[in-house]
Amino acid sequence: MGSLIARSDVAVGTELPTQSFTVTRGDLVRYAGASGDFNVIHWNERVAISVGLPNVIAHGMLTMALGGRVVTDWIGDPGALVSYSVRFTRPVVVPDDDAGATVEVSGKVSAMHDDGTATVTLTARFEGSTVLGKAQAVVRLS
Repeated sequence: MGSLIARSDVAVGTELPTQSFTVTRGDLVRYAGASGDFNVIHWNERVAISVGLPNVIAHGMLTMALGGRVVTDWIGDPGALVSYSVRFTRPVVVPDDDAGATVEVSGKVSAMHDDGTATVTLTARFEGSTVLGKAQAVVRLS
């Protein structure tokens, strides 16, 4: 594991490096296999459209994991992630092409706590719209 970010190097307003992630149909298949979530809306266009979705959508937990990755990449140790929560506000539609869907995740330290932790507020966007609401992580600093 990498070394944790020092508390002295972090303040309210510190920005995490923004990351862009491409999600393809192949990624959805791999995620379904790893998670055991084979819900048909994540792989079958006909069914996804028949239930009112615009097309096949990414698993919400996969989208959430992308946000978590931004935090753990920044902090340097996945074990320093104390808590993480989001609300799913909009689906990530994954086209059946080689380009896939691009999710952009940014974050900013929104609070520092006396116990050596910090709260990071995340923004995850797809096609200009937020896909994770109230996305916040608490991390332990060194």
